[in-house]
Formats: sequence, C-alpha cells, structure tokens
Amino acid sequence: MLDAASFPVSMHTVTPDWTAIREEFPILRQEVHGHPLVYLDNAATSQKPHAVLDAVDAYYQRDNANVHRGAHELSGRATEGYETARRKVAAFIGAKSAEEIIFTRGVTEGINLVANSWGSTLRPGDVILLTEIEHHSNLVPWQLLAARTGAKLRFLPVNDEDGTLAVERLGEFLTPEVKLFAFTHISNSLGTINPVAEFCAAARTVGALSLVDAAQSAGHLPVDVQAIGCDFLAMSGHKMCAPTGIGALYIRSELMEALPPWHGGGEMIVSVKYESSTFKTGPHKFEAGTPNIGGAIGLGAAVDYLDRVGRANIFAHDQQLAKIAAERIRELPGYRVLGPKGDRGGVVSFTLEGAHPHDVTTFADRYGVALRGGHHCNQPLMRKWRLPGTSRASFYFYNTAEEVDILIDVLTKAAKFFA
Repeated sequence: MLDAASFPVSMHTVTPDWTAIREEFPILRQEVHGHPLVYLDNAATSQKPHAVLDAVDAYYQRDNANVHRGAHELSGRATEGYETARRKVAAFIGAKSAEEIIFTRGVTEGINLVANSWGSTLRPGDVILLTEIEHHSNLVPWQLLAARTGAKLRFLPVNDEDGTLAVERLGEFLTPEVKLFAFTHISNSLGTINPVAEFCAAARTVGALSLVDAAQSAGHLPVDVQAIGCDFLAMSGHKMCAPTGIGALYIRSELMEALPPWHGGGEMIVSVKYESSTFKTGPHKFEAGTPNIGGAIGLGAAVDYLDRVGRANIFAHDQQLAKIAAERIRELPGYRVLGPKGDRGGVVSFTLEGAHPHDVTTFADRYGVALRGGHHCNQPLMRKWRLPGTSRASFYFYNTAEEVDILIDVLTKAAKFFA
C-alpha cells in the first residue's frame, strides 16, 4: 500500500542515466570468486559513491578537528561541515528546522534514545503499539522499556498471505491506552510498504505519539515528516550511501525541549557543578561527547547525491527490479516468494524447498551474487510463519536488469543442486 504523503510532486525528476551512475560506485567493479560482483544485499547496507568517499576523505585530510569547542580555523571548518550536514538532513526529510535533527549512530540508537528519554514518562498500564513485522531495533528497546516501567506491548497483526498489515483492524489495537505507535515504513524482510501517514493520523486521534522506522525508506523514496505527520523518525546513513555509524533522529520541535537527555558528558551541557548540571537545548542536548563528524559530513554528501539522482526515480527503479525478480522467482520450481504480490519496496525474500536460506546464499556467493540469508532481525515473524529464515535479494539504484538475469540463473542452478 503506497503512501501518497511520501511523494511530493516536486521530488519527481528526469530519469537518470543508471549505467553512468553505476560507474560512480568503485566497489562494484570487482570480481568475487571469478565472477563480476552482483551486490543484492542493500537492505543490510548500501555501497558508497565517489561523492561520499571524497567528502569523508577531504574532511580527514584537510579539516579534521573537534567541533563547537575550538576557536581555531580547523575547528571552525569542522563545525561548519557538521552543522551544514544537519541542515541538509533536515531539508532531506522536510523538517521545519535543523534543530529537529539529532545525529545518532543509526536507527537502532535513535529508537533507543526515544525509549530512554520519552520512555521515562510511561507508567504501568500504558501501551506501546508495534506491528508484527518490526525489525528487532524497533522491538527490543520497547521490551526493555516495558520491563522497566510496567508498560505493555501490543502488536498490529500481519496478514499471513501477503505480508501486509491488518490495517482494517487498527481500531481494535489503537485505543486510548496507547501512548506510542511505532512502526516500520518499509519492511526489511518483506518489502511491505506501510501507510505511514494514515498510521500517524490514527495515532493522533487517541492522543498517541508516532515513531517511524525509516531505515529502508529514507534513501529510497521521498520522505516528508510534515506530510507524514510523525513525532519521531529514525534513519540510518549506511543504508543510503553514507558511512556506517551515522544516522539521524527527527523529533518534532514541540517535543524536543520537553524530553530529558539520555547520555551525559561533554558538549551537551551549559554548566556543570559537582552536584548538578544544566543542559543545552535542541539537538545538542542529546549529542554527548565527540560526535562522528566525518560520518555526518559523509551523510550530508549522501543526501546531496541522492537528491541529484532523485528519490522518486530511485524508488521507481527499485520497485521495477524487485517486481521483475519476484515474478521470475515465483516461476522457478521449489521457490516461494514472501511479501506483497502488488506494490513492494526493493526487497524480495524467498525460500527454496529442501534448502536452508544460509545454504542458498552461500551457493549464490560462489557466483559472485551477494544475498542475505537468515531471519533478518525478524525472529518473531519467522517463528510465527514456522520458517528458519529466508534468502533475500534487495535492490538499489545501481543494480540492473542484467543482474536480475544473473540472479535467476544462479537460483535455477541452486534448485538443481539442492534437489
């Protein structure tokens, strides 16, 4: 189910030259086990273009210094690069101000920040509503919070047939006891696209806050937090062409000042006495210690790069490749494709009768095809469906139709091998 609020008309651009763009990713030029690399593990992490690699390299070669605290030239450059990246991320997701953006290590840390800061307000009997298709990063932090506070977890069910959520039953689960509704935008294991604006609007009707896990969406399709109407949104840089260990958390400005800090240390303070401290306002309150400056600059470069390509273009490309792959895998004997039969993100998970997902991915690696095998940090979902896991092909804009052909050829060989 597509969410129209995620697609501002202005984000649609002229279709790019995908072949030329692929050349901007040096890692893709190599061979693996004597075969050209076919990298289809983008839901785990994406590759990095020259524009990002060069930006990070330039920072460390020319501007490396700590931010905010120094009065010398290099510190000023580093600070400007770091804060410029914050402004770029804010514009990238439609935030009203850069002051609504906190740099984190990624979605996992962003959700843990919310759980440990906002979560301190919960009381026994309060409810956190999740879905049955959540990544562990949007499940385990809430389990820990519930154990500390006496709050309860509740789960919107998944439809077993196609991996979509039972949206028509939302009213049964989204009741006044719910204080937060946290959900993924695009499922990392199924490719399911959730109606996030509809979910956020429904949460507001019962007085609940909303949190969007945008790990699989922020770098793949246009995301506008104001159009979506969420209170929190977490994103990971390494899944959108930026370095690992950097991400961002959006917190709606009206909430930002009311939330207490999570980590304590240098940088996030105004004044420290032996007995007590006072803290900065805005995002700096949540960024204790020396941040990942080079990572943030790399994230800013990735944001610029993705905007040049056009996320609407990227999403259409991802969807097309995933659609072709899903249709062709379904035609192969012994294979089962999970997830929606209609619109899906660039993720195709499948099983092969008589073979463990790890064996299928190991077999594919012999031919240079990088897949992911396992439960994809969705253990409860796999257990519900009585599966040890799945093999997963996940696409990004530097992948090609020819690579889908190679994937199908390798999976055909795998079916014969494991028969």
